[in-house]
Amino acid sequence: MLKPFKCSRTAFIIALLVGFTIAWNEPTLGATQKSGGYPKLFGSREFKSSKLTKFRKWTDVIQRYENSAGKQRRKCRVSRVNRCPNQQWDKFLKEIESLPRRDQIDQVNSYFNRLQYIVDPVNYGKKDYWATPVQFFNKNGDCEDYAISKYLSLRKLGVPVKDMRIVVLRDLNLKVAHAVLVVYYKGAPLILDNQISQVINADRIRHYQPIYSINENNWWLHRS
Repeated sequence: MLKPFKCSRTAFIIALLVGFTIAWNEPTLGATQKSGGYPKLFGSREFKSSKLTKFRKWTDVIQRYENSAGKQRRKCRVSRVNRCPNQQWDKFLKEIESLPRRDQIDQVNSYFNRLQYIVDPVNYGKKDYWATPVQFFNKNGDCEDYAISKYLSLRKLGVPVKDMRIVVLRDLNLKVAHAVLVVYYKGAPLILDNQISQVINADRIRHYQPIYSINENNWWLHRS
């Protein structure tokens, strides 16, 4: 079921400009390999590159997460003002680590979809900010924050990075930018979306137009 929230029109314009600016400035993009071994997302053509230097928000949030890993392992004392969400996150992942992979994907999606949606200008005073899981737990967040936290959760559970991507896209129904996580499971692209309560196959979604997708190793430009 769709929820009554979305990413902003400004965010879509930024995402669109980023995607096409990168394509314009990437001299080897036309010669890069199309994504092989996986179904094409939402029927698009995909062009793959390993150059992530243009995606500073993405590389920065991963670096901030890695840098804070040691602090997150410190013992936290639960109080009225600190519910120790990182410890609760670790406990949740521990509880589901023995489940089948498909069940883990469903559980992670549900775990984060319960958090409140808040746009970045309200939360951080910025048009677009990519938050770490701890920031997301403490302040809630918008669509890419859900996707990032789900990505890092499944990475901690052992899902290979090559099987996951953050996808920045356009919601053709709402005419706004949006971001989701795709997890390739048994060759099928499963969509983990804060606007949809259940994990579903990408083939069931007709109103998403991908702009670019990315993981820690590569990014893909999508064209209709």
